[in-house]
Amino acid sequence: MVETTGGEPVDGTAEVLDRPLPDGVRRRVVQIVSDGFGGLTLVELPAQLRQYARFTPSRRAKFAGNAMAAALETDALFRQRIAEQLRETQPELVGALDSGSPPPAADPLDVAAVAYVLRPAGWVKLVTAAGEEALRADAERVDEESRAELDRLREELVAARGQTRAESERLRTELDAARKEAESLHRKLRAALSDVKRGEAALRKLQGEVEAVRAEGQAQLSAAESETRRLKARLGETEAALEASRRAAREGRSVEDMRVRLLLDTVLDAAQGLRRELALPPVSVRPAQTVDAVEPGRMTPKDIAARALSENDPAILDQLLALPQAHLVVDGYNVTKTGYPQMPLEKQRLRLLGQLSQLAAQTGAEVTCVFDGAELAAPVLLAPPRGVRVLFSKPGVTADELIRQLVRAEPPGRPVIVASTDREVADGVARAGARPVASVMLLRRLTLG
Repeated sequence: MVETTGGEPVDGTAEVLDRPLPDGVRRRVVQIVSDGFGGLTLVELPAQLRQYARFTPSRRAKFAGNAMAAALETDALFRQRIAEQLRETQPELVGALDSGSPPPAADPLDVAAVAYVLRPAGWVKLVTAAGEEALRADAERVDEESRAELDRLREELVAARGQTRAESERLRTELDAARKEAESLHRKLRAALSDVKRGEAALRKLQGEVEAVRAEGQAQLSAAESETRRLKARLGETEAALEASRRAAREGRSVEDMRVRLLLDTVLDAAQGLRRELALPPVSVRPAQTVDAVEPGRMTPKDIAARALSENDPAILDQLLALPQAHLVVDGYNVTKTGYPQMPLEKQRLRLLGQLSQLAAQTGAEVTCVFDGAELAAPVLLAPPRGVRVLFSKPGVTADELIRQLVRAEPPGRPVIVASTDREVADGVARAGARPVASVMLLRRLTLG
């Protein structure tokens, strides 16, 4: 029953704790609330605690400690239900608190926790006293631990001092022995140095004699080696000159033979082609027939119409390729980038080479297509088409330089046609005796098929 005095409650519910709940008391309160869950239904629990109803007491105390402490403080009905559970589980301690005389032998933290839940008169003093007692106990425990640690450190200090003294004595003894050994070694070293000095003097004398003999022998050897090197040098020069002359003779003869034979084939083919074109009887021409005159019924030169061709007319290229032993050299990327620059380089090469193969088959001319090797990120795996020679310039050499080398390699008099729009290439091959044509002309001829 709640007693009142002048209308004021005296059961302690009006008392307020003016400091935080001590940690030890709080842990006991949370454990009391966690144990009391088992005697309450789900409806009797506050809404924020119902999710922990199926937890074990230890898990509830671990995960819902703050929520249970807050509910116990703010929810008077929940606190009263927990108090009723306490009256059933700890009737003696609850009865002692209700009578105002807690048992002296009881744990102060248990007394404070039960008093916090029951809220009897004077419960704030019990909680405060329990907190102070816990602090005192912690302080005493820490003091005892500090004293034990201090004693241990003192013992270690004494042991360390003893060990240091023993180590110092040992080091002092070793130092004395090392000093004596060093003095002995110094004496031996001085004696050894004296012996070394005497040996060095004798060695220097012997070295002088050896150097004199060596110098005389070296002079004779140097003279002999000089004569040998001179003879070897002359022999090497003679052999190199002989080999160079032999190689020059062989290479010159082979290159000149090739050039002469190719030029001879060109002249013979040109003569035969000219003979076929003119259709001249080999024996029927007479000197009188060479006199320029107008015969009755014959047309004069004025009656023959002249036909002019534009410089980009593909017919010019056909006429050039019809010459005997004609050689067409194509500046590959110059032609492809003029005709179809939007295509990848690989497809440009394949398209041009396929068209050049058809042109070579139609005309019978020798066709060489030159590409710049600097445009390549890796070696090209390419099977040249029939009738077309495919060349890539080496690193450090441009396609223009390779084209000029090809033109210079041809014998004078052979018809060489170079397809390129590059003015520097056209001028260079023209000076070398080749006939430059524009890339547009070749593209038009290739388009005709």
